[in-house]
Amino acid sequence: MPDLHSERERLFEYLAQFVTERRRHLFEDRVQHRTRHVTVVLEDIYQSHNASACLRSCDCFGVQDVHIIENRYTFSPNRDIVLGAMQWLTVTKYNQREHNTRECYQVLRDRGYRIVATSPHAADCTLEQYDFRQKTALVFGTELEGISEVARREADEILCIPLYGFTESLNISVAVAVCLHHLTWKLRNSDVPWPLSDEEKLTIKLDWVRRSLGKRREALERQFFEQQRR
Repeated sequence: MPDLHSERERLFEYLAQFVTERRRHLFEDRVQHRTRHVTVVLEDIYQSHNASACLRSCDCFGVQDVHIIENRYTFSPNRDIVLGAMQWLTVTKYNQREHNTRECYQVLRDRGYRIVATSPHAADCTLEQYDFRQKTALVFGTELEGISEVARREADEILCIPLYGFTESLNISVAVAVCLHHLTWKLRNSDVPWPLSDEEKLTIKLDWVRRSLGKRREALERQFFEQQRR
């Protein structure tokens, strides 16, 4: 029986020949800093500049997975603001059911995540008090209304960022950046096993190189498998 992992490694090595040496080095370096210990859930984010800035923050802080709930609004990032960040992330959308928020929560719970909704108002704990050692899905809501009642009610915990000014809340993209900076810094300075597994790293590197190749990908993969059969 063929070794699937070894074949996928060979496929990556083959495809990586067709990207620049600098980009390949970036793949190898950046994947070491990726994590799935923290993930981000964006519920009904409809302003394109905010959607884009949220994705950039996830990429910048090494958070690989983003879950997007589209109950009322379609998620539409602005290409000029997102600056390609979306192609380096694993994005899952929930827009096919009546209860997309519940479906997303169930998927995350099945993967071992604690659902932590963010709110500028009443909360169970502050960002500084939160126990970062558990796998965490941070939920952020719409710019005007925040998280939905379903998202709030069915979360495991509500978290807030302490504010000391007259303004009641942060812009959502700022809130995402503040939370991710704090939690990923604490993770990287702890003994929590936050990095990806070797298999996850390989899968992500393959995704990255495929996206980098664009339209050439299919022909190059076909060549690779033809060579393997000889």
